[in-house]
Amino acid sequence: MQWEHAIKQFISYLKLERSLSENSILAYERDVVKLRQFIELSNLNLLPNDISIRHLQQFLQYIGELGMSAYSQARILSGLKSFFKYLHYENLIPADPSELLESPKLGRKLPDTLSFEEVLKLLDAIDLSTDEGMRNRAILEVLYSCGLRVSELVELKISQLYLDGGFIRVIGKGNKERLVPIGRDAIKYVKIYLEEIRVHINKKPGFEDHVFLNRRGSKLSRVMIFLIIKQLNEVTGLHKTISPHTFRHSFATHLVEGGADLRAVQEMLGHESITTTEIYTHLDRDYLKQVITEFHPRS
Repeated sequence: MQWEHAIKQFISYLKLERSLSENSILAYERDVVKLRQFIELSNLNLLPNDISIRHLQQFLQYIGELGMSAYSQARILSGLKSFFKYLHYENLIPADPSELLESPKLGRKLPDTLSFEEVLKLLDAIDLSTDEGMRNRAILEVLYSCGLRVSELVELKISQLYLDGGFIRVIGKGNKERLVPIGRDAIKYVKIYLEEIRVHINKKPGFEDHVFLNRRGSKLSRVMIFLIIKQLNEVTGLHKTISPHTFRHSFATHLVEGGADLRAVQEMLGHESITTTEIYTHLDRDYLKQVITEFHPRS
């Protein structure tokens, strides 16, 4: 049975027999589509009747690595269980691969993911009347807009910025390059920082091209980024354990939960496959920008 046919029948079942709301049906459909995308990303070439519990476990591991919380994983798994239970009940698959699959342990959470409202609360807490505050606003806007690792942020160069085109070029793990769309607000604050603040800083030799500098004209350290976020966390009283990586988790989670294509999110994060083979799908730049525009809350 092909994926499209199985999903179509499942949706009909949810509408006609379970009488679910349109939003609930769309949520179930997105859950199954995410699994299908993962199967395609992994080059497994499997149909619904080929899926085993091992494939589902790999899928849960994958969305966990994207930064999705245990609660979100459990909700997606619930949708997949309904899908496979239906297929098995209708004798469309020989066995239900999800029957013995355990939900993620909710007590063993990944690092906290921020809601969109919490991201805005942190951004609004920054004092923009100071040079450092304006720089810090640009830093957090870039972290959340682009899903960068902290190491990628502190090493970001002016020569890697293509702001007029809406992209930045990121040097990630293993010296691998990727192009990542950058949102409108991030572009705005980066330009303000570059044109009104950074231009007045005396740069130390070797750091002339680094985007984010300290008052002494050197690149910021990873520790400094952690301290900036820790201070904002205390000021806003969010009572969460957050770090620069929390913004990366939030970037990925908000895109995926909003319905973005897993391949596009993986491309923007610079993630390798959970399988041993690298499966980067070099997607069209316009398509990546479209994903950001449609699914990123800050766009």
